[in-house]
Amino acid sequence: MYGKISCVAKGARRPKSALLAGTQIFCFGEYLVYKGSHTYHINSVEPVEVFYNLRVDLDKLKYAVHINKIVQDVTHENQNCYKILQLILNTLYTISETDKNLDMVLSVFKLRLLCILGFMPQVMKCTNCEQREDLNYFSLKDNGLKCKICGKQDTSTIEISESTWNAIKYTVTAPPKKLYSFHLKDKSLEEFKLITKLYFSEKLEKEYKLDDLF
Repeated sequence: MYGKISCVAKGARRPKSALLAGTQIFCFGEYLVYKGSHTYHINSVEPVEVFYNLRVDLDKLKYAVHINKIVQDVTHENQNCYKILQLILNTLYTISETDKNLDMVLSVFKLRLLCILGFMPQVMKCTNCEQREDLNYFSLKDNGLKCKICGKQDTSTIEISESTWNAIKYTVTAPPKKLYSFHLKDKSLEEFKLITKLYFSEKLEKEYKLDDLF
């Protein structure tokens, strides 16, 4: 599997081009390509999903573009990134076809992406004493949850509710197709957003700002 590759689609911008639909942003399809002397060329394409609702809702488009920017940054040419492809397709579908809170979707995407990249947090037991109960603190320094006693001794921890704890565990362990099958509200959502934002910036050593897009 070649992973991400750059391709040339000659004449795709022409109004009657057979490649027009398949070369639009966020189009998922089956592509027939051939390798030239320096790059790949698209010979034909059969669109499978174009995520139409992303194109008619500015808010949804904004989040989708933001996610695409992140994926472009963390993937490389000819790298096998099937799990990331699966994640972004499930995420784009959720944004396009549902009314789920966009901040929650983005937070779930970021945490699951970190897991794929090798930064999976410890969520089943305290990262310090290995206790499995009352894991109400998330440690940025030690990459996971901590119990009350250990959490209070770590200045990098954020105290969280049980709902946030469950959301983190679910995001890390859920099957890909059921990743977005939960809801968070109010305080727990704010906690979840804060943790994923800080953990994401910490591990990738870069802060992604949604407001910078438009």
